[in-house]
Parts: sequence; structure tokens; C-alpha cells
Amino acid sequence: MCGIAGIINLESEHIPNLNRRLSLMNELQSHRGPDGEGVWQHPSQHIGFAHRRLSIIDLNTGSQPMSDRAGNWITYNGEIYNYLELRQELGIKNFITNSDTEVILHAYRKWGNDCVNHLRGMFAFAIWDESNQVLFCARDRFGIKPLYYTVVDKVLYFASEAKALLPFLKNIEIDVEGFKDYLTFQFCLAGKTLFKSINEVLPGHTLRVSNGIVNVQRYWEVYYNIDFDHTAKYFEEKIASLLSESVELHLRSDVPVGAYVSGGLDSSIVASLSQKKTNDKFIGFTGKFSLSEHYDESKYARALAAQSGFELHELDITATDFIENIHKVIYHLDYPVAGPGSFPQYMVSKMASNHRKVVLGGQGADEIFGGYTRYLVAYFEQCIKGAIDGTMNSGKFIVTYESIIPNLTALKNYKPMLKQFWQEGLFESLDRRYYRLVDRAPSLGDEINWEALRGYNPFETFQEIFLAENVGQQCYFDSMTHFDFKTLLPALLQIEDRVSMAHGLESRVPFLDHPLIELAATIPANIKFTNGTMKRVLKDSMSFCLPSVISNRQDKMGFPVPLVQWMKDDIKDFIFDIFSSQQALNRDFVDNKKVLKGLENEWEFGRKIWGLLCLELWQKEFFGKIQKFVDI
Repeated sequence: MCGIAGIINLESEHIPNLNRRLSLMNELQSHRGPDGEGVWQHPSQHIGFAHRRLSIIDLNTGSQPMSDRAGNWITYNGEIYNYLELRQELGIKNFITNSDTEVILHAYRKWGNDCVNHLRGMFAFAIWDESNQVLFCARDRFGIKPLYYTVVDKVLYFASEAKALLPFLKNIEIDVEGFKDYLTFQFCLAGKTLFKSINEVLPGHTLRVSNGIVNVQRYWEVYYNIDFDHTAKYFEEKIASLLSESVELHLRSDVPVGAYVSGGLDSSIVASLSQKKTNDKFIGFTGKFSLSEHYDESKYARALAAQSGFELHELDITATDFIENIHKVIYHLDYPVAGPGSFPQYMVSKMASNHRKVVLGGQGADEIFGGYTRYLVAYFEQCIKGAIDGTMNSGKFIVTYESIIPNLTALKNYKPMLKQFWQEGLFESLDRRYYRLVDRAPSLGDEINWEALRGYNPFETFQEIFLAENVGQQCYFDSMTHFDFKTLLPALLQIEDRVSMAHGLESRVPFLDHPLIELAATIPANIKFTNGTMKRVLKDSMSFCLPSVISNRQDKMGFPVPLVQWMKDDIKDFIFDIFSSQQALNRDFVDNKKVLKGLENEWEFGRKIWGLLCLELWQKEFFGKIQKFVDI
């Protein structure tokens, strides 16, 4: 894993102080590559690349930026798991290095822009094509590896992290639409970030610069072409086969590999399969909050370790850890995104980095197999509606109210959410009902200056994704999971990347292998979600490698943080000081005086205070601290 960056003048003009600009970008991403750095500048000084290197192995992998000796250059971050097979397919015998970096260069020479469709892995890279005078950038299908860009005065800057672009902006400002997205979903939509003028290259997209024109284009999409011709047993066998193959590819490493083990289904499957396939001493890593059993799932992680026979390292995370590290978490994230899980994941990654350079995780399964409790909430409402309307047997329902009732115990801790969800809009259209389920804005009141945020409606962008043509409108379940796959998953992957790279740790996610994703999209919802059982087909497929206490669980927590509990005592003063500083009391969009008055009203697993806290810490961390680049 590495950090990449680059600069190109869109009019092919000389860029003043190009080396210094590139070096500054490298410096701001130094944590991503503590083992070395490199810079390449075109003789004309109109384009240059930068690279920070994290050394996983000591083999001849070559330095970056790298050339193919034909004038083409690459800066690359990621892992191409099928690079050995591609070397054979390319038929080139005179490879200079043993690296996947060189394979990408040769793949581009042979297939051009289509090279991305031959790659199986996680990646973000930029190639300068000298003969065609083209800059070609690409990001992997799912957004595992990050890629941001901005254009300032006809110069395009790109980097692995948004912070490396900040010195070149004329002003660091909040993107109002991105801000409103965050208040609604706790992540941004459609490539926006919280920084005005900084965008991300979306997952499955390329960015191409030719003749001064910047063109961003999608190269991969997931299509929900449902396969009604096969049985559940067929899909279970296919899942087991493809996931086993993916784990085996993700274990390709010249150093021992470990795994995050949360105690949930997904990470347990990955860890169990990995232990069976590796001859190295396999290690698992888990975190817990000993404050209460409501925040401690370590007994499930221990059960898996005992059955699978691997060593488990446990970390007891405290309020002191929160005070000492939360500002570091926000800095490494670039801007706040998703829920409080980023904090404990940061701590567990720090522990893991002391023992391993590569870890595997279970990210992605919830979005492709249906693992979020809100799917059950959504179908519960539709079952009630169908029963009232007498349409339960119309063929539109994948579960019945009779079959869903035994699984409603999973909603035990979600009563506050249910209360809010059913306050208004009951039985409205499916898109509006799911929007209400994921919309966090209703919990916010006069703490937000809504008048300053008028004009943009996140629901319109939500609809474009939820009602996308690649899904079809026949199945509510597919529309819900597709929205989360396109939006929430990249946000969680942003966390996965940043908290691991903050500690020089490479994180790999075997569920996000495109043959497996493409299969999952064809599985009928009534097989994935039989009787309202979340991830039913995945459980049935992989139960052979799991303890029953994990495969039969209905109470997965999702790494909740006892923030509300801590605010009553341990971190009360810390939180008060953050919201009551002179800077905090003069924000444009948030009235922190009113936030302070409402601190004691948060419900135990609520995310209102978390979201507002992250916004304030983000503004303190980035606004005024990053020095503007000044030409000498």
C-alpha cells in the first residue's frame, strides 16, 4: 500500500516549482508510505508524479514512479491479485521487476483504457502516456483505494488523500451540498466531499486528460439480472467456491497475514477460511469496550479463535483512548464519514500494525447479501401494508408477515429508530420510505442553520441511485442494498483505508472480488433474505466454518462506541471544551451553543452528537492549519 499524487497543467504549460509541489504532496501523505518516496517530472515540467511507499516485501518490486522504458510512467497504490496470471497472459518475458506495478504498465500498453477490466484487486493509479500525451487515472470497482482531484487555475491535482490537495486551493471552504449530504446520511453522494472544489473519482470510474479536457467515465457496473433458474443450494455452492478462491488470492503475500475479527459473521468467515489456507501462524485482532456487554463482542471472536485454532489479540478500548486519539482519527479520515466505528477500528489497526503488515477484513458482505437491520424494518412495514391491502400473495413480497415475526427480535435495540421512522410517511412510496430510514437529518433541529443550506435536496440525488436502471424496480430489497453498495460501502472503505494506512498497515477485503459481487447481484432476494433472515444465503453457505454461536446470531452490534455513556462522566469536560471554544461558537452552519444544551438528550446508540462532534473536530483540524502553497 502506498500514497500517490500528481499534477498536470491542462494547457501543457510549465508548472513553476513542480518538484516542490510534488514533495509537499508526498509529505502530507507520508504516513501512507513510511518506507520511501519518489518523484518523477516530465522534461517539459507540465506534469509530474509523486509516490510514498509502504514496503510489504523485500523482493525486487522496483521503485515508483515507474517507467516502462517507452516514455510511459505510473504511480500506483493497491494490490492486483491476479498479476501472476496477467504476466502469463501478456506473454512478456523481460519483466524488470516482480511487481504488479509493472504488470499494469504493460497491460495499459496492450489494452489501453480497457486494461482496468483485466485487473482483479484494489487499486488507484495514474499513467502518463507519452506517445498519446494522455493522463489516464483509474480507481477500482468498489472504491477500496481512494483517489481525489481538484482543478485550480487550469492545473489538475490528484492524490490518495484530500489533505494533499488542500495547499493548492485558493481557499479552504465547506462544500454546501456535501455538507447537507453529510447531515442526511453521514457521507457525501455523487463524488462530492466536504471540501469545496475537491471531488473523488467514483468507484469503477476512470479519469482521462487529453488536449486539456478532463473526462470522467464509468468502466464497471453491477447489474441485478436476477437468476430464477437455480436453487438456493446452487447459489450456496457458488458462494462458497468464489469466496474460497477470493480469500486464497487475497492471501498472496510474502509476509504473514492476520485478520480483523469482530465476532460477526463476515469477519469470522474470512478469518476461518484464511486460517485453513495459510501455513503461517495466523493471528486475529479484536477490540472491545469492557464498560458493558452491550459494547463487548469479544466472546464471539474468542469462540471463533478457539474453533479455528488461531491466536487472538484483544484490545480493551477506553475513554482515555478516545480523548487521546479522536482528533487523529478525523485527521486521517480527511473529513468525517459514517459512524463511530472508525474510532475503535483505528485503535485495533494500531494494535495489529505491531504484529502484521497485512490484515484481511469482512467489509462488503452486508451490502451485497443484506446484513443491515433496517432492511428488516423496511420489510416489516411492507408486510403490514400488504396484510391490510390484502396483497400479500401478489408475488411482490419476498417475505410474509407470518414468516418475518420470529426474526423481529433483531429489532430489540432499535425501538427509538422505529418510533422516529413511523412518526410520518407511513406506507408512502418505497423510495421515500427507505430515504426516511437512512435520513439522519430529522434528529437535527435548530442546531443547524438550515436557511444557509437551502436550494439542494439530497433526496433527488438519492433517487437517482435508488431507482437506477441497473437494478430494476421489481424488488425493494435489491434497491435498498444497491443504494448502500453505491454509497455507504465506499464511505466504510474510506475508513478501512485511512485507519489502516495511518499505521502503515495494508487492509484487504476478500468479499469485494468482482466475480463474487456479480454473482450476488443475480441471486433472488427471497433466497438472500429468506423469511426476513439477514444474509441467510451467506450463512447457509458458510456455516461449516463457523461456531453455531456466530452463525445463529441475531444481535450483531456493528462495533458501537459508548460515547453517550462516556459523556456522562469520563469525557464530559472534553466534549464540552470542544463545542464551547471560541471557534466552535462562531461556525456558519452549526450553532454549537444549542448543541451544548442538547448533549444530555442523546439516546444510547444515537449518532447525532457523534456527527456534530466529528464536524467540529474536522473544522478545527483543517481550517486554518493547512498552509497554502506559495510560489517562491
